[in-house]
Amino acid sequence: MNRTLLQPAEWPARRDAHVARVRRWTEPLRARRSRGERHPVLDFLFTYYSHRPAKLLRWHPGPGVELAEADEFLRWPAYRRTEGGVVLGPLPDSRRPAVEFVHALLTATAARKPHLGCFGLHEWAMVYRASDVRHENWPLRLGADGTDAVVESLPVRCTHFDAFRFFTEAARPLNSLQPRRADQIALEQPGCLHAGMDLYKWAYKLDPYVPSELVADCFELALDIRSLDMRASPYDLAPLGYAPVRIETAAGRARYRREQAGFTERAQPLRARLTGLCEELLG
Repeated sequence: MNRTLLQPAEWPARRDAHVARVRRWTEPLRARRSRGERHPVLDFLFTYYSHRPAKLLRWHPGPGVELAEADEFLRWPAYRRTEGGVVLGPLPDSRRPAVEFVHALLTATAARKPHLGCFGLHEWAMVYRASDVRHENWPLRLGADGTDAVVESLPVRCTHFDAFRFFTEAARPLNSLQPRRADQIALEQPGCLHAGMDLYKWAYKLDPYVPSELVADCFELALDIRSLDMRASPYDLAPLGYAPVRIETAAGRARYRREQAGFTERAQPLRARLTGLCEELLG
């Protein structure tokens, strides 16, 4: 593998730029937590996903990059010393199955035609005929009966297991599919908002063998997708500045589809970069 050597005048600048970028997201989170506040949109990527803020802040250059005068990286077992500095070592055999799974999933997803007609009904199905709601501090825009009526009036066709598993028992039979964890590679498709958000998960699952800039790119995409996810949800988040996408109307569904298509396009190059990285790691 050809290596790029970064001198002490080069790699700290990349590290510092990454840290400054990520702090735009982690510092407000820290401030909210200090005040005991929860945010239904912005906190999601730090609660649903397991990558801690401290790890998101940490910078790694990715494979094929040699860092001069960077012994501090040797604190992590993935790195080894070279004549010119330090570099990531080869992928351990113990991690190959995970990388193979990520590669298979991303490859299969990219090969499918995107489906754009789900209208974010997964969030509605999570409160369908329920006595309580996931975000109890935020009212339902249409009330419980109105929310149930929307679920019953539109086709529910969620392909993503990790969204479907939060459906209420009453909502599950309404879905056109019954996804299982074992079906993930067979069902995942690029139009799904959760498949786009999960690029962040697959990026950090490869840590530290993925450039941190790519992890941050996936995080930023996931954060923007989460905004649409909740604007199209049954909750009234207008006081937080999230104007609703009213998917109960034809105009709202058309807007949702347009934004969903835009996120599908944004996700394509990130999915391709992660796929290529998997191939590089697997050799």
